[in-house]
Amino acid sequence: MKITSTLNGPNMLETDESLTLKTESGEQPLKSPCYLCRCGHSKNKPLCDGSHMAAKFEAQASEIVGTKKA
Repeated sequence: MKITSTLNGPNMLETDESLTLKTESGEQPLKSPCYLCRCGHSKNKPLCDGSHMAAKFEAQASEIVGTKKA
């Protein structure tokens, strides 16, 4: 699994396995990569809807890479 915080944008989640997002409104299957809001302005939280652009969200880019335990 890899999570990349994009420059001035959302967190991009990439994985080799299928994903299911569990929210208060139910479960939603996701395809990799999926984009998660980190600006707080999305109307489709936790998913990004592009609202960070209108909000002029600014944040550094970074990356987290996970490894499977043997």
